[in-house]
Amino acid sequence: MARPTEMTKKSKVREYTEIIVTAVVLAMIVRTFIVQSYHIPSESMEDTLLKGDFLFANKFLYGAKVPIFDWYVPAVRDPKQGDIVIFKFPGDGKTDYIKRCVAVEGQTVEVKDKKLIVDGVEQEEEFTKYINGDRRRKGFGPYVVPDGHIFVMGDNRDNSWDSRFFRPHAVDMKLLRGKALFLYFSVQKQFPWIRFSRIGDIIR
Repeated sequence: MARPTEMTKKSKVREYTEIIVTAVVLAMIVRTFIVQSYHIPSESMEDTLLKGDFLFANKFLYGAKVPIFDWYVPAVRDPKQGDIVIFKFPGDGKTDYIKRCVAVEGQTVEVKDKKLIVDGVEQEEEFTKYINGDRRRKGFGPYVVPDGHIFVMGDNRDNSWDSRFFRPHAVDMKLLRGKALFLYFSVQKQFPWIRFSRIGDIIR
């Protein structure tokens, strides 16, 4: 017959095990369907997002994918112009990319030097960055975004591999993984290594 102290120890082990399992399950649910962390590895979204930024993304807004099965949770809304989105690269369906949605299904996109034109209207984009000075840039389009797709571009227009160069150009909305929300951490190579001023910034 088990002594009271042994039974107490077993009950505590069971209690701790239940707590840990519950925490793990909840963490997996949150990561899969609600919020996930992402890291910025390149300069393609400067100066909106910097290399070394860490952010949280809203996964349920566009409809989170159910693991293993090809099922999706119903979306709250479709992506719209201006959203900064995380998606799987159309070329391999695996690598996470982050870009700005500049056009949605049915819209016509054209790029002339530094001008982005959507449905015949030149877009005002204060967030864009160009690093190649006054060098003339190759144009793109006109291109009509197919149904169920979006057209994405990096804010650092001279240093971004995006829908202008993807094959196919547009990103299938099934590849979307979330909308960028806010920065929770940011690091750089030079001192001071932590960019404290960026922590907590809302991503727009």
